[in-house]
Amino acid sequence: MDRPASVQPVISAKDLCLTFETNDGPVHALSNIELTIDEGDFVSFIGPSGCGKTTLLRVIADLEQPTSGKIAVNGMSPEEARLNRAYGYVFQAPALYPWRTIAGNVALPLEIMGLDAKEREERIARNMELVNLKGFEKKYPWQLSGGMQQRASIARALAVEPKLLLMDEPFGALDEIVRDHLNDQLHQLWAKTNKTVVFVTHSIPEAVYLSTKIVVLCPRPGRIYDVIESDLPRQRTLDIRETPEFLKIAHRVREGLKAGHSYDD
Repeated sequence: MDRPASVQPVISAKDLCLTFETNDGPVHALSNIELTIDEGDFVSFIGPSGCGKTTLLRVIADLEQPTSGKIAVNGMSPEEARLNRAYGYVFQAPALYPWRTIAGNVALPLEIMGLDAKEREERIARNMELVNLKGFEKKYPWQLSGGMQQRASIARALAVEPKLLLMDEPFGALDEIVRDHLNDQLHQLWAKTNKTVVFVTHSIPEAVYLSTKIVVLCPRPGRIYDVIESDLPRQRTLDIRETPEFLKIAHRVREGLKAGHSYDD
């Protein structure tokens, strides 16, 4: 679907390259990345280890700087977007402070922002409810399961009220049953908030279930092999994974991964 000329993309990357200089010579992490992500999209980056998924996410977040090319986040440079708190970032591990309660962890970026106590309490309550952790505000991270800890980290990212949510394999370390449950909850959260989400994953079912757009990357150098627009209905449940429509998209992703990666390397 063509985007109206008046609509500015949330993320726009043109001819983006990143090369790391190492003692063994240059490593071409990203090569000629061309990508547009629109408001309200849920975009998954999928590919084998070393293909640049997390590196591309970190470039969007201004945690890595490209060697060449252009990238804009909400019409700004990544640095401006970071300074303006235009995005929330969810890491692979929850990264919660063990000496702070769950509410205290969610409150941390709000304290840094200098919000008053009343505003902090309102945001904590609102986002704890969004991730289904209401009633756990006074618990400590060690008292929660891994899945609940990751939901708390999502609440913390949402508390700054970003339009863009960047998620780096947030469910990768969880077992399949918990992962399925959190996939369903994340999809519901996305539908409620209409955030733009960029999500890194190794899982084909996860990418297809969650996404409106799937970006298949391949390694050496890291580049985009395919961009798949999903025609699955916006409202969906996990049962959709058994449908021919879902399996067709999953097959295209799988074929892209096989074609873009040589297992003889």
